[in-house]
Amino acid sequence: MVSRVRVWLNRTYAENVFFMDQLRRNPSDRAVEIHATHGDPDSPVLAAADTAELEPEGLSPAAYVEFALDLCARRGIDVFVPRLHQAAIVAHRAEFEAVGTALLAPPPEAVAVFQDKVIAYEAVQAIGVPVPPWWRVRSADELVAAVEELEAAGHRACFKPASGAGGVGFRVITRAPFSLLHLSGFPSPYVPLDLVLEAVRQADEPVDWLVMPRLEQPEVSVDCLTGTDNQVRLIVGRTKNGRRRGFTLHEQWLEPARRLAEGFGLHYLSNIQFRMFDEQPVLMDVNARPAGGLHQLSLCGVNAPWAAVRLALGDDPGEIVPPFLGQDYTVVSAPRPLRPVAVPQQREAPETLPAVPSPTPVDSVGSAAQVLPL
Repeated sequence: MVSRVRVWLNRTYAENVFFMDQLRRNPSDRAVEIHATHGDPDSPVLAAADTAELEPEGLSPAAYVEFALDLCARRGIDVFVPRLHQAAIVAHRAEFEAVGTALLAPPPEAVAVFQDKVIAYEAVQAIGVPVPPWWRVRSADELVAAVEELEAAGHRACFKPASGAGGVGFRVITRAPFSLLHLSGFPSPYVPLDLVLEAVRQADEPVDWLVMPRLEQPEVSVDCLTGTDNQVRLIVGRTKNGRRRGFTLHEQWLEPARRLAEGFGLHYLSNIQFRMFDEQPVLMDVNARPAGGLHQLSLCGVNAPWAAVRLALGDDPGEIVPPFLGQDYTVVSAPRPLRPVAVPQQREAPETLPAVPSPTPVDSVGSAAQVLPL
């Protein structure tokens, strides 16, 4: 009898409820039990898990590693998919292996390169992958110089934190003075330069931003599954152009993504994003983790989460080629159940791992999304 697989996702994105769904609906028909932890008791991933608990707050990265090691041993975790404190966790891979847990994450060297966007851009340029012009700025004067150089070349300037994920902190610079136009309709990413400069000058500490030209669509987000032998097993591009989404296997996107995944050892699941600059694809960002939209590859007949878990367990799935490319689609919100109490409730079964009943739908909704064809 084949044993069940116990998978843990820590403080992950709400969209990964679909990652969890795909693990349970795996083509191997293998039993999967999912444990989830989060700092928000109303995260939909807690409701979607078989067992769940709140994470302790305020832990240093080192203390979090100790918490994670204890949880893996206590819960019998086979595969751990870390997002929070990923860098600290992967530095202790051998200790996790000693308690029987495989880490579904790249090695420390790969994680370190892509934690800082400046280091990442310098590294990928060195292997010939195109990047847009960029400036690292820490002061108002540096920001003005970067913006003026970009504008002189006919580009619109934007900035984002030198480290970060999920588009947090991304803004587009405008010369238009602040007016009621900025207060009409929905909030926008456009910010007047004079207000940004004033905020930077009044800040108690320097900013650490990457300034670059506003890149053009389409945005192509390439999902990769890479083995510890640095060979890609699965690679598919997801295209984004406004509301319309689709898929691509065009080598202008896949070739540089493959070069990065294999060249930097981005083992297991990674996501590499490109946009257009001067009519050529350039690197926008590299995520050394599964993308929130990874589940969308199911529209191409691919179960990437399960293939990654198999790889982490030493069951190499080999090269995976999508049997077809799904039709264009869009993303819409959908309700997800939440747990009916603030602290996830669980019952202890004698001589077994703690378990919880299936979640009961409640009035609240999670911030998940589903895909619909166009």
